[in-house]
Amino acid sequence: MRRIGARLTGGAFALAGPRVPALPAVRNWLVEGLAREAEQRRLFPWLAVAFGAGILVYFGAADGTPLLAAPLIGATLALAPVPFLGARPVAMALALAVGFAFLGFAAATWRVSQVAAPILARTTIGPLIGMVEALDEREVGARLVIRVESFAGLRPEARPSRVRVSFRKAPIPRPGETIAATARLLPPPEAARPGGYDFARDAYFQGIGAVGSLLGAVTVRAPAEPPPLRLRLAATLDQARNALTRRIAEAEGGQAGAVAAALVTGKRGLIGPATNDALRAAGIYHVVSISGLHMVLAAGVVFWLVRALLALIPHCALFWPIKKIAAGFAMVGVSAYCAFSGWDIAAERSLIMTLIMLGAILVDRPALSMRNLALAALIALAREPEGLLGPSFQMSFGAVAGLIACARLIDGRLFVRPGAGRIGRLVGTGLSAVTGTLATTLVAQIATAPFATYHFQTIQPFGLVGNALTLPLVSLVVMPSAVIGCLAYPFALDRPVWWLMGQAVGGMLAISNWIAGFERASLVVPAFGPGALAALTAALLLATLPASRLRWLALPPVLLGIGLLVQPERRDLYVDRQGSGAAVRGPDGRLAVLGSPSGFVLEQWLKADGDGRRPDRGSGAAPGGRCDRLGCIALLPDGRPVALVRDRRAFQEDCARAAVLITSLTAPPTCTGPLVIDRRVLATRGAIALRADETGFTMRAAQGDGRSAPWRPRPAPAPLEQGADPPAGTDGGMASTEAPQIPAEAPTEPLQ
Repeated sequence: MRRIGARLTGGAFALAGPRVPALPAVRNWLVEGLAREAEQRRLFPWLAVAFGAGILVYFGAADGTPLLAAPLIGATLALAPVPFLGARPVAMALALAVGFAFLGFAAATWRVSQVAAPILARTTIGPLIGMVEALDEREVGARLVIRVESFAGLRPEARPSRVRVSFRKAPIPRPGETIAATARLLPPPEAARPGGYDFARDAYFQGIGAVGSLLGAVTVRAPAEPPPLRLRLAATLDQARNALTRRIAEAEGGQAGAVAAALVTGKRGLIGPATNDALRAAGIYHVVSISGLHMVLAAGVVFWLVRALLALIPHCALFWPIKKIAAGFAMVGVSAYCAFSGWDIAAERSLIMTLIMLGAILVDRPALSMRNLALAALIALAREPEGLLGPSFQMSFGAVAGLIACARLIDGRLFVRPGAGRIGRLVGTGLSAVTGTLATTLVAQIATAPFATYHFQTIQPFGLVGNALTLPLVSLVVMPSAVIGCLAYPFALDRPVWWLMGQAVGGMLAISNWIAGFERASLVVPAFGPGALAALTAALLLATLPASRLRWLALPPVLLGIGLLVQPERRDLYVDRQGSGAAVRGPDGRLAVLGSPSGFVLEQWLKADGDGRRPDRGSGAAPGGRCDRLGCIALLPDGRPVALVRDRRAFQEDCARAAVLITSLTAPPTCTGPLVIDRRVLATRGAIALRADETGFTMRAAQGDGRSAPWRPRPAPAPLEQGADPPAGTDGGMASTEAPQIPAEAPTEPLQ
């Protein structure tokens, strides 16, 4: 990269082919900017961008299962000429970018092949035997992840290896126990709307092949064979996390105790919906999700404690590298904290970033630099390429990139003038602290706003106030208490620490509830498309990665992104993936329900439409709608009828009068008049959204591109084991004519 800078400074701005005409001023501006980027070592982060671009190509365009050798050969061919392109710096940069894009594609291909596991083909009820791998206690019951030994007589190639189930009775089994119960399982649900959150994809990368619930009694039994040591250790650790969660929650009680426990162990099941809503409205829900904030604060507390203790010993302070020793202890401490908090995807990415920055201290390099951030992104994406598609990765790395780019604004020495007196230094330090806190919050919110809005369709206008008021409590009381409490826990001296932590969390909740009471504390905005997100992401990269005036290149994409964002394309009709319900736009411009979609699906439709109503308040009858046992009929704003058929006897009448016919059944071949969305269409297209116009309808489908993906296979009917009887409640492996329903505990947020 330095050679590139030298060549650029010397004017060797040569492409591999003919020169592209450009105005001299623009060309000189670009050359000077690129030269400074190379001098500041700011070209390396773009390799992480190229790596991510290759991952996006895989997830956005690959149809089927690519050969791993193909992208590896492409990377080899692209990178092979790099040592010989010293005289052509632009060609070298392009070769590196193409090579890393191929490597990103290869990483995604490899990851998909490594996590491949069977996915349940259809809703099935049957006996389940397996080991409880992890458990999350809820306000009522618990949610379990089970490593399956057998289920409903399915053969190993058709049986999920891991399932996630809810259980609402007592006693609740413990992690590590092998249980037997009757379970109702279904394939992980796909996106509730085109462009929406795909739970099935996230479940696939966690090895979860089915979700559902346990029915009736649960019995503990001896395993058929001892589980592997890794699983036993994981179950023991999860049991210890649950024990500490209960201890922290009971020390303070109420929702303050539940939030305090989540901050330490990552177990959020005890937090009630009202508390979650208040934290989101205040813009501080990220505090209860173990991620970058927790890793940095935990490492910072350990770093400060070790360095302060060593500084008290004169010999150590004079002759030992106490800063590096403190960084080493912080690396061990934050790794232990990540393991104990569950080692989930978001925490793991944050751990990588934190370890790289602490490692930079050990080798006398700047800890917070864009190069270190890019290196952390490369490692995280190489390990888990699918993380690039989720809000956790996007928001955490976007926030840190923004903070590094705006480091001058949050520098503690901003208002401290050289030669100032004691009062001047005191005032300057105070102003720097206040400005730094506000600037940190503002920069992080601006950097993460496109991703949060795209994934969750919500904006918290008072998030700046919420973060500014609560982060001092989190930084000065909550996280130090968490570290000290964990150290005191083995000695059974931790209860006073948890009580103190609970008091601080109680103050945090009081602030959240106060802000949540503001009018329009949480705004729901219409969903926008991937084009707007891509433009805003490009603007963020161009505004943060360059160190020169090339940052002005961010202006065109940000204007384009805002233009696309403020003109969302609302749909007039949403159809769920089972065909059991729909949402129709009425004359008042708002959606109303037709049929019986699940509450989770209806919530996704309303939020995508920019409608802040709760599902229970948005579930009135559709405009002009009439329902009976055979089905429902409703009118679009232009008067065209939409029919939802529940019984085959309704086909003859509804096929003759409806413009759109929706059913979970298979429509007869004679039903050719309306646009038919039946079982066959939904099986291949998934959830569907329609926009009505004068000529007909424009359709978007969750699987509209027709590409196959490992997390949404269409397998043949699963065979039973030799001699096995069909499980109770099923048809012996054949698909039932009744459309499966979404479980009561449908996912409401991305898997972490």
